Amino acid sequence: MAEIKETFARNFFRLYDSKIASGELTFAESGISRDSFTRICVDTSFVFPEEEIQRFCEKAKLTDEQAESLLKFVE
Repeated sequence: MAEIKETFARNFFRLYDSKIASGELTFAESGISRDSFTRICVDTSFVFPEEEIQRFCEKAKLTDEQAESLLKFVE
């Protein structure tokens, strides 16, 4: 069985969906631009700019470990 590749998009959506489903966060509160959100939906290799990731981490109140799971993809 093929191993599923870890990507920024996979990690982002796991965290984003969890926060949205729990009611802790709305899209408007997420700090993510519509353009970036649309792009990650159609291009799973896309990585948000570092500032946008940091803004999302702060707005979503992510733990340090969760934030690192996203920030490690910044080049």
